[in-house]
Amino acid sequence: MKRKKDDLDKLTEKLLKKDPSLKEEFKKAGQAWDIAFQICDLRKKIGLTQTQLAKLVGTRQSNIARIESADYTGYSLKTLEKVTQALKGRLLIKIVPIGRQHVNF
Repeated sequence: MKRKKDDLDKLTEKLLKKDPSLKEEFKKAGQAWDIAFQICDLRKKIGLTQTQLAKLVGTRQSNIARIESADYTGYSLKTLEKVTQALKGRLLIKIVPIGRQHVNF
């Protein structure tokens, strides 16, 4: 079932009509939100605080808070690997050709 458009969807469409170049920025922002929410959600599901996760990763709580912030994009692959390992997760990265949504391996 298709989700009903909310005010944010309508505003986004309006902004993209005015300035199509924003599409790439919205895409990057969406990816940052996705990473932040995945880390935060998994951390909470396994019952860790940001401070506890920071100790496992070998960093400070403020760095975990930054990574869980939806507007942060300065993390490195090494950092994501450390966080993922501390969360007992698996990091998956896909590179797909432009114009294709999913590639099955």
